[in-house]
Amino acid sequence: MDLRVKVGGLEDVVLSEPVSTTGQYFNSSVLSISILCVMEFENPFDDSTSLALVNDVFLPINPRFSSIMVEDKQGGKQWKRVEVNAEDHIRIPCFPEGLSTESYDHCFNDYLSKMAKDPLPQTKPLWEIHIIKYPTSNASGNVVFKLHHSLGDGYSLMCALLSCLQRADNPSLPLTLPIFRNSLKPEKVPKSIISRVPQVLSCALNTVMDFGWSVLKSSFLEDRRSPIHSGNKGVEFNPINITTITFSLDQIKQIKSCLHVSHPSQYIVTQTINDVICGIIFLGTRLYMDVTSEEAKNESSTALVLLNTRYINGFKSLNEMCQNQESKSLWGNKFAFLHISLPQLHQYDESLKPLKFVQEIQSIIKRKRNSAAVYLTGMLLESMRKYRGPEAAAQYVHNTIRNPSMAVTNMIGPVEKMALSNQPVKGLYFMVVNSPQSLVVTIMSYMDQLRVTIGAETGFIDPVKFRTCTEKAFSMIFDAAMKSK
Repeated sequence: MDLRVKVGGLEDVVLSEPVSTTGQYFNSSVLSISILCVMEFENPFDDSTSLALVNDVFLPINPRFSSIMVEDKQGGKQWKRVEVNAEDHIRIPCFPEGLSTESYDHCFNDYLSKMAKDPLPQTKPLWEIHIIKYPTSNASGNVVFKLHHSLGDGYSLMCALLSCLQRADNPSLPLTLPIFRNSLKPEKVPKSIISRVPQVLSCALNTVMDFGWSVLKSSFLEDRRSPIHSGNKGVEFNPINITTITFSLDQIKQIKSCLHVSHPSQYIVTQTINDVICGIIFLGTRLYMDVTSEEAKNESSTALVLLNTRYINGFKSLNEMCQNQESKSLWGNKFAFLHISLPQLHQYDESLKPLKFVQEIQSIIKRKRNSAAVYLTGMLLESMRKYRGPEAAAQYVHNTIRNPSMAVTNMIGPVEKMALSNQPVKGLYFMVVNSPQSLVVTIMSYMDQLRVTIGAETGFIDPVKFRTCTEKAFSMIFDAAMKSK
């Protein structure tokens, strides 16, 4: 239903859509989280069509890209449509001319760090596009989309960006993506009532344990200071270093096949690959803690893993998402948090350590999925918002993100090479910024590669050392997997 409110003493304006509760949490007095999506191009990017792309392709995707957030008379937040001047949202930085590729790497990384730190102005729609025309080690040019998390989660925003892109080999064909389904949808259970009892009891026990642990972690229990968790207040306002690692998706699949996990469902295969890369990241994290501090190498540490809560087959186009009410519900912020305790290194035999570590991560995540704790957490947040207000609920979400040592989130990208305005995209990755954590790791698949991006608090975490440890973890796991055949 349309609402009319007064804005700045002006005439009443029509507000087309209320801001979702999660959107309000992510754009509150305690949280203002954005997403950087970086596209790497094979050739220097031609920006001559950028204004037309924004006006004719990007803005029509969703009304939120042409809206600002305002409060109505009841204190609720609404999206208000405004006129958009595309030039106000496009940034083309100037770096010194004639530098080496390595120097431009530093310029680009410094620019990304500054972009991550600077807040998006609330007086304009909450997005920016940055076009970097200087060559780096990874690309001849880069285009960076900065999108506020209140606009939607990774799935929604990836749909938006894919609507601006085409297949590089044949623009008339659609981009295709691996099939995936709701990470939290339970597997089918046998029809026999008796055979269901153990699974129901297990689910109930896991739910009680996970929900209780989640409430404690979000309310009182913050991880102790460690090499990956500074515990500094206002860490979300500190600069970060952003670095990436590229893995072969085929090699990740080889590791998965050696873990003796098989299932005819593509869903289970996809989730197993996610578990493998999580195992690599967490082992790399433990190795980093080991080389950084002997005392803290086995410090109790928790990771916050974000899972998509939609039940879908692949990505929907924006047209499909707007055709009916069920499809419209796919847009927005629809994800859940899982608290994962990082296994300690000393509990495994040296020769079996890499694969045992990954299998332990798989076991933990599988148990967490067999739980309704995330739904109870959603109900708790809604009750908190209703009775204590959205700011109280936002503070709870802030603590949920801040108290663990790190966050991990992933997105699935196209199988084929894509192009923006007929300009081939060589690489693709993203980073969540302004999050109250010292360490955020994101995972993005594109073509036959898996891109891991590390966002590390500047001056506290050594990004080069962390990258080296993660690469070592991959080598350890891959070598152990090949020897186990």
